[in-house]
Amino acid sequence: MVTFDFMLPYYGDVQLMQDAVRSVLAQTDRDFRLVVIDDGKEPEVPGWFAALGDDRVHYTRNEQNLGITKNFQKCVQLSEADHVVIMGCDDVLHPHYLETVRAIVEAHPGIGMVQPGVEVIDGTGQVTQGGLADNTKKRLYAPQVKGRRLMGGEELAASVLRGNWLYFPSITWRGEVLRKVNFRDDYSVIQDLALVVDLLEGGEQMVIDNSTTVFQYRRHAVSESSVQAFSGTRFAEAERYFSAVAARMDARGWPKAARAARFHSASRLHALTMLPGALRSGNKEGARTLAKHAFTSGQN
Repeated sequence: MVTFDFMLPYYGDVQLMQDAVRSVLAQTDRDFRLVVIDDGKEPEVPGWFAALGDDRVHYTRNEQNLGITKNFQKCVQLSEADHVVIMGCDDVLHPHYLETVRAIVEAHPGIGMVQPGVEVIDGTGQVTQGGLADNTKKRLYAPQVKGRRLMGGEELAASVLRGNWLYFPSITWRGEVLRKVNFRDDYSVIQDLALVVDLLEGGEQMVIDNSTTVFQYRRHAVSESSVQAFSGTRFAEAERYFSAVAARMDARGWPKAARAARFHSASRLHALTMLPGALRSGNKEGARTLAKHAFTSGQN
């Protein structure tokens, strides 16, 4: 049995998905399984996978569209290996991703999560310096790590609740605990943060490794037409999550994490940066939602 599963929940651009698959197959460490869960209907996709002729690749198409959260949950349920990566269908692995991460988990037996080195690419695949979101992650919220650092407990919970600086698709998870916890049913946007905090509450730790870059995270431009979706769904869900998790952190005796959840400064800053776009587009309801989240959330 292989010790690493790459799980690829797929919906969207065929070419970008194919690039992601090729980056998995190009790994220098060849001891892995790639499982693709297709939540789309593009007619050419099943034939493309069949033509690969690689027995490490397992492809299945959902009979009906499950949506993001259900498809993520299915990926977790179908995983079998000791360690699991749930990568984005438009992201790209460096050839030495698995080789690098395997060395980390062997050096830290039983580690729950590994956040390896990441660089950001744009829609065309060019490495960028990152926009506001990525520079804010790096400069304001991510811990200053040179090389490798082990974090967990309230320290890491407070850090990610203050501002989620993690690159979820790049993380390697210990399969046993991932399958035990899985993604929550009641979140569709903030489910990655919720999963990490759930694992931290269960006693898991994370190795953060910045010694080498092994993953390319694709950051697409966000158009003003997306403001309504972000303001209506993302921030209402965020309010609900941060309120609930703050109470849990208080009950656990993690006051710093509880304060970070109540203030959730990165989420509020995100809403603030989107407010001008909502106003320019005439989206009054969206603007009200964004303003409420940006200026009053810290009082919860």
